[in-house]
Amino acid sequence: MDYHSPASFAEASALAANATGITRFLAGGTDVLVQLRSELVKPDTLIDIKKINGVHDITRNADGSWTLGVATTGAEMSEHPELGQDWPGVVEAMDLIGSTQVQGRATLTGNLCNGSPAADSVPAMVAAGVTVTVTGPDGTREVAVEDIPTGPGKTSLTKGEVVSAVNIPARGENAGDAYLRFIPRTEMDIAVVGVGVDLRLDGDTIIEARVSLGAVAPTVLLVEDCAKAILGSTLDDATLDALAAAASAACNPIDDKRGTIAFRTEVVGVLAKRAAKIAYARAKGENA
Repeated sequence: MDYHSPASFAEASALAANATGITRFLAGGTDVLVQLRSELVKPDTLIDIKKINGVHDITRNADGSWTLGVATTGAEMSEHPELGQDWPGVVEAMDLIGSTQVQGRATLTGNLCNGSPAADSVPAMVAAGVTVTVTGPDGTREVAVEDIPTGPGKTSLTKGEVVSAVNIPARGENAGDAYLRFIPRTEMDIAVVGVGVDLRLDGDTIIEARVSLGAVAPTVLLVEDCAKAILGSTLDDATLDALAAAASAACNPIDDKRGTIAFRTEVVGVLAKRAAKIAYARAKGENA
């Protein structure tokens, strides 16, 4: 295995573009190193991007948006004094991944590029409208998070491309987000169902909404029908029931040892209602 530690994303991209066989990027390593040690994947080329300048930075931009370095860990996100105030759902979703030790290494970028439909941070990022900057042989491009995974373990990134930044939009006023998941154990487990909700209010009325579902299809879903179900409402009981129905209708889950199709289809509606209530309370400035 060839190991490289590039000084820039352009160099990392060039190394990946010229590599043969299996290539993996190393940011946190909580997925790649486990797969390597268990021999699920045997990379021919390992490109360590942790030493590139700025990869641990959390920057609030002049317009209120955020730029996160690709090696920013879950612990660094949770410990930041302002990021969690703006985007509690995104930070809480990342904080659900693994143990305290894992939090010291795990990254949003790795969780996304691992391609798991059950990744906790991805529904939260999709609901929040997060994008990533991708550096490749032809320069850089900005891609919506929901357009990165294409199936279990697969992404839309092409040869030589590497995620070089995570971009979180400005929070703005009267808005809130939330992420909830169901797991069989109390912690350190993989989501059987996950739901992310982001919304904005005018008074008590929802005027913007994004709803994302995880672990109920081959990729994380951004469900427009769920957003339509709550737009223009004050999140009354009838609206919540319509949201739950839309979430269940969007599911395309599998039966496995962790949950049946029927179970996932039912639970996704329950979690959608709960997450929407939390996001709504946060948008109103209430404790949730």
